[in-house]
Amino acid sequence: MKKILILLCMIISFGSLYAQNNQRYKIAVIDLMLLKRQKLGAITLAKQIGADGLELDMGGLGKRPTFENQLAVDSIRKQFIDKAKEQNIEFCSLAMTGYYAQSFCGREEYLKSIEDCIKTMQLMNVKVGFLPMGVQCDLKQNPSVRDSVVNRLKIAGKLAEKAGVTIAIETALSANEEVKLLAEIGSPAIKIYFNFSTPLKEGRDLYKELKTLGKQRISMMHCTNKDGVWLQNDPEIDMKKIKKTLDKMKWSGWLVIERSRDATKPRDVKGNYGANTAYLKSIFQ
Repeated sequence: MKKILILLCMIISFGSLYAQNNQRYKIAVIDLMLLKRQKLGAITLAKQIGADGLELDMGGLGKRPTFENQLAVDSIRKQFIDKAKEQNIEFCSLAMTGYYAQSFCGREEYLKSIEDCIKTMQLMNVKVGFLPMGVQCDLKQNPSVRDSVVNRLKIAGKLAEKAGVTIAIETALSANEEVKLLAEIGSPAIKIYFNFSTPLKEGRDLYKELKTLGKQRISMMHCTNKDGVWLQNDPEIDMKKIKKTLDKMKWSGWLVIERSRDATKPRDVKGNYGANTAYLKSIFQ
């Protein structure tokens, strides 16, 4: 009887793992937004919240030539890998959020940071690196930096191609303009990290933007809006319509929860991200 019970537990555990690994849409949270940037506890918290995965940040950048990246240390990186395996949490991406404030297009030293991110991705078997264009390289507000952005992304694309990974960029451009930008860059390793809040705050049609970009150009999605209310209470997003749109596009991948926190409780990490995770799973899984 004991052997049968053990066998049943193994079958259930394998079935659960198989189901997660074969989900068309997976739900992730971000260590930075969980207030646990490069902290081991982010993995356990992601599990408690109910997420399938976690986006890890590469650490601060500032005026340093590269990120303050603890994951470059073998012993620390092993702890993260082991803890993720124990908690059955996948690392969906590594984020270079230092470039929200720093200038990817203007810094004299930018290459080492990209190389370090790609190297860390390879060591952790992570396939996507998130690179925001940030304030200073916002091509909508500062079109004069376009040549620099394109040239540097061409170089980053070649590095990513060689490593077998993807760099997913987030811009303030419309979908039509992003299609042109990707064509100009000309690298299959540079794709879009689509953020729902970008077209919404500009008054553009979110569903049309998804269709314009299409399956092949979208790497991942920030599947949230600005802070204010939880996703299930947000009148600006019809999540069932989004799923129908993505189903029709035959897109699959990671939906990463960035914001959509209750404005009255912005630091209630478990409450905000737990509610949004549960809601997205009820729609997409």
